[in-house]
Amino acid sequence: MIKHLGVVGAGTMGAGIAQVAALAGIDVMIYDINDTILRQALERIKADLKQGIARGKLSTEKMAEAIPRVHPRTSLPDLHSCEFVVEAAIEDLRVKKDLFKHLDAVTKTSAVLATNTSSFSVTAIASAVRKPDRVVGMHFFNPAHIMMLVEVVRAQNTSEETIRRTFELARDLGKTPVLTKDTPGFIVNRIARPFYGEALRILGENIATHEQVDRIVRTIGGFRMGPFELMDLIGIDINFSVTQSMYDQYFGEPRYRPHPIQKRMIDSGTLGRKTGTGFYSYEDKKK
Repeated sequence: MIKHLGVVGAGTMGAGIAQVAALAGIDVMIYDINDTILRQALERIKADLKQGIARGKLSTEKMAEAIPRVHPRTSLPDLHSCEFVVEAAIEDLRVKKDLFKHLDAVTKTSAVLATNTSSFSVTAIASAVRKPDRVVGMHFFNPAHIMMLVEVVRAQNTSEETIRRTFELARDLGKTPVLTKDTPGFIVNRIARPFYGEALRILGENIATHEQVDRIVRTIGGFRMGPFELMDLIGIDINFSVTQSMYDQYFGEPRYRPHPIQKRMIDSGTLGRKTGTGFYSYEDKKK
C-alpha cells in the first residue's frame, strides 16, 4: 500500500483526491503555488468531512485521524519522499508538461507519476520525463470523494508495474479502476460529450428549456442529474475546455464541437455552482 501520496494542484479535484487518500490512511503532500488556494482546499476538506459526520457516513474519530494526514506544501521538492504523485492542475497541456518535467527532477525514479487529465494525451505529458514508463493517467471524477470510477490510462510507454501500482492505489482508495487506451477523452468523456452537446443544441434551437431537459433525463432516463445540472456542478469553463480539447484532438469531429452558449456563459462569468450562477442560480445556497 502507498504510504505517502503527492497531489499537485489544490483545486476541487486535488482537494477531493487528498481527502479520499487521507481517509484511506495515506499521508498526503498537497502542493500548490498559491498558499490561499491551499488554505481554501483544507477548509473545503474539513467542511466536507463535517457534512459526512452530519449525514451519518463518517465518524468524528475518522475525521480527527484524516485531517492531520493532509500536509499543504508550496515547494515542489517537498514531494521527494512520495511513492506516488497525482497531478490535478488546470487542463492545459503546456502547464502539465512543465509540471511533469519538474516532478521528474524532484521525485525518486521509482515513484509513479500520474495525471488526472480528462482529455489530453498521457503519452504527450509523459514525453516531458526521462522515464516515461512511470507515467500513467489516473482520471478521477468530480466529486472525487463520491464518484467510484477511476480511468487508468495506459500511455505508449507505461509499464505493467506502473499499471499494477495504479490499480492497487485506486482500490486502496475504495475506487473501481478501469483500464483504457490513451485516446482523447478516454471512455467516459467520449460518452459524455454527445450527452452535453445534444442538450446544448436542443436548448439553442429552443426545442426545450434546460429545466425541461434535466427533468426528462432524471424522470425518464433515471439519471441522478440532468446535463445542465452536471455542467453547473463541473463548471461551465471546465466542461467547455474538455469539449474544445477533444474537438481539436479529433480534427474537428462534429460530435465534439463546442456550443456558443458555453462560450457566452464563460465570457459573462456564469460558470455554475462555483460562481453562484450557471444554468441555475445557487446564490441562496452560498449564503
